[in-house]
Amino acid sequence: MPRSSGSYSTSDLSRKSGDIIAEALRHPVTITQRNKPRLVLLNIEDYQRLMKQSDRRSAGTIETMSNELFAEFENAVETYAGEDEAGR
Repeated sequence: MPRSSGSYSTSDLSRKSGDIIAEALRHPVTITQRNKPRLVLLNIEDYQRLMKQSDRRSAGTIETMSNELFAEFENAVETYAGEDEAGR
């Protein structure tokens, strides 16, 4: 019988995998080891949604970079070069 808390131990996972998987299809389930959260089981739709939200990186070129970002980049390069020269 699934726990209402959505948290199971690793030994529960080996004994009740079917029940735990069924619950994980409805909502994320935490798997604990030595009473510490170690894993989360979640359905593929939730996983894909999280991955889509987390990947906000984009590629560009200096030509497509905003003037503000380009100025920050130039300052960082100049600072790095100055620190490099001072260290020699």
